[in-house]
Order: sequence, then structure tokens, then C-alpha cells
Amino acid sequence: MFDTEIKSLKSFNHYLIKLVESRLWLKVIIALFLGVGFGLLLSPQNGWISKETADIAGNWLALPGVLFLKLVQMIMIPLIVASIITGIASNDKDSLKKLGGGVLLYFLGTTIVSVSLGTILSQIFRPGRFLHQQALSEHNDIITTATEDAELSFGFDTIPDAISNLLPENPLASMVSGEMLSIVIFTIIIGVAVLSLENALLRPVKLLLSAIQEVCMTVVKWSMLLVPIAVFGLMAQLTSSVGLSSLSGLTYYVGVVLLGLLFLVIFYLGLVAILGKTNPWQFLKKIRDVQLLAFSTTSSAAVMPLSLQTAEEELEVDKTISNFIIPIGATVNMDGTALYQTITTLFIAQAYGLEMSLLNIIVVIVTIVAASIGTPAIPGGGVVILASVLGSVGIPAEGIIIIIGVERLLGMFRTAVNVTGDLTACMVFNRFYGKTPILVNIKTDDKLNSKQ
Repeated sequence: MFDTEIKSLKSFNHYLIKLVESRLWLKVIIALFLGVGFGLLLSPQNGWISKETADIAGNWLALPGVLFLKLVQMIMIPLIVASIITGIASNDKDSLKKLGGGVLLYFLGTTIVSVSLGTILSQIFRPGRFLHQQALSEHNDIITTATEDAELSFGFDTIPDAISNLLPENPLASMVSGEMLSIVIFTIIIGVAVLSLENALLRPVKLLLSAIQEVCMTVVKWSMLLVPIAVFGLMAQLTSSVGLSSLSGLTYYVGVVLLGLLFLVIFYLGLVAILGKTNPWQFLKKIRDVQLLAFSTTSSAAVMPLSLQTAEEELEVDKTISNFIIPIGATVNMDGTALYQTITTLFIAQAYGLEMSLLNIIVVIVTIVAASIGTPAIPGGGVVILASVLGSVGIPAEGIIIIIGVERLLGMFRTAVNVTGDLTACMVFNRFYGKTPILVNIKTDDKLNSKQ
């Protein structure tokens, strides 16, 4: 009987290993829940260990996650440069005009949809009014002091400088400082210039860039081995340092943001079904690895290599389209972040008791659309931009303190939505501009037959 139990345990273990093997999404989910559970055990709120010990343990646990992010960020700039230029150089000038203009309009359109959705939800549910009433009754110093001095003001005079600063004076300096939007614009200009080269010069450039891309993807494959351990460590550190009690303090606000993100995903699935002519449930099934990794790392840049791989291998998107859209989308197409920034800006304004007219709200929307385009694709990038948005529209930047406890949690969801938006764009444009694999194979076979 004992031998039978051992055999059954071995077979069960073999079944579990087979189930988890090659399923990144399942590994990430297991690591995520284990990390949350372990983080709760380490939390100083339990009284089992001191805060200093919990912080030290959290730093060690987060080390694999930090190494993973640094490893991916290390090759991010060469990968973006190689992918964008390859994507542009693989098109002819006429198709590039159509694809480039279409992608720009598409990204602008989805961003406007996301901020409009955030504005409507903020005006319907008004999540900040509860906090404002509570602050007045409790004489909260942070809110009441800032409200006295708060005035809505707009910086239209800074717009020309902001536009001119998009073109980097020194591209190498932009690369060192990680100014992703400037790098993307510089790379697009270089890519269009490369397209004007003669075939004799263009061929070695494309070979070199393809080699750089393959080297970067090899490094990514190595880094993916760290993903489950990285997710476990990052979640354990987050849960132990923040705790569940502080995450539940702003439940209503969090609920409004998550509702907006859900509506945005439904909007994406509608685009996939109507414009992409693809089953939306199959689409979700194929991109779950990317979504879970984005959720765990809160970095669109960290999952960009996996997004490229998923678009080409799982979604069967034309490589020229995925190479063009995903690197640009990881920097420019931040719909989840734009929706979050809209709701949060209006939430903080409501918390301070600032009444905003329709004109004020429109200016806030325009500011957020411009700011979301420049949001760094790194953990916490949304907060950095949000501070500048609040300051530019005259809402006290100190209001960020109100939402800082739940920011990382919301960052996970909005990053998953951001990468979903990029892959949705790939599906939509592949439907109209992608090359049909069967036709490519037929052409290749015809060439081979003619040579024979």
C-alpha cells in the first residue's frame, strides 16, 4: 500500500510538472499567489518580525525581479531601434505612408476614447466626493490646506517648448537618460531615411539590424527563465511592505479605475472582432502570457520582446507590422495609463473640492493625452507623469499622497491593458496591411520552380 501511495504521488508530481511545463502563464499565476501569501506572512503588521527585518527580506526577495527588469531594459533601446527601422525598411514608401499615418490616427483615437471613458466615469461616480467630505469632517491638513491655495491654471505657453523637445539634440544622451519618446521619434526619422537607400546599401543595413534583433531576443529568452522567480519576489516584497489593509482604504476609487479598464478591454475585443475579424476569446487566450507578465512587472517595456514574439508566433501577425507597431506602442500607446491618469486627476480635484467646468475638463483631457504619449514604460512611470499633469492644470500635486498606497496595484492592471492595446493594434492593421502567409508561400514556390 505504501508503494502504491508513492507511485500515485510520483504520477501526480509528473502530471503537475507536465501541466506547468511550457505554460508561462500558469507559472506566473502560481508564483503570483505564492508571492502574495509569503508577503503576508512577512508583513510587519502581523507582529512576527520587525519592519527593518521585513524590508531587508523584501529587498532580497525582489532581487530576481530587479535583475530581470534590468536585463530586459539593458537590451531595450537596441531592440527598439532595430525593430522600428526593420519594420519601416521592410515596407515600400507608399505602404509606409498608409501604415504610419493609420497607426498614428489609431493610437490617437484609442487614447481619446480612453480619456473620454475616464472622464465620463469620473463624472458619473464622482469618487473624490467621499474623500472630500471625510477630509472636511476630520480636518485633514493635507487636503484642506492645499484647497485654500488651489487655483486651476493651464500652461498653454509651454506647449511649443514641449513639442520642440521631442526632437533630441543629442540622441546618445537621450538613450543614456532613457527618454523613450525622443528615441522613438529619432528612430522613425532614421528608418524613413534608410528606406531611401539603394538596394545595394539597404541589404547590409537590414542584415545588421536583423542580427541585432536576434541577439536581443536571445538575451530575452535567457531572462524569461527568471520570470516565475521574479514575479514571486516582487509580489512578496509588495505585499509585505504595503499590506492588504492599506490597499483596501480607497476601494471606491480603485473600483472606478478597474471598471474603466474593463470597459477599455471590452472596447479592444470589439475592435479585434469587428476590424480584426478574429474571435476575441481566442485572442485573449493567445495573449495571456503577455498580460500576466505585464501585470506582474508593471512595465510595458519589460514585456515588449514577449509581445513581439506573441504577435508573430501566436497571433500570426506580419513581422513588418509587429516590428513597427509594438515598439512604438510600448512608448506612445498608453491607453490604460491615460484612463488611470484621467480618473485620478479628476478624483484628486474632487477630493480637494475643486469644481471643474467643461472647458477645464477638456483642457485636462488634452494635457493627459499629450502626457500619456510621453509616459515612461517602466514601473511608476505613470505617477511621474501624473505629478506634472496635476501641476500643469493647477491641481495640488500633493494629492498624489492620497493614492500612493494603491498606485502599484492599479499599475499592474493598467500595464496589462496597455499591452493588450498594442496587440489589438497589431491584429487590426494586420487585417488590412498584412501579407497572407499562403500567398507568400505560393510566390516562394513559384520562384523555386522557375529556378529549377
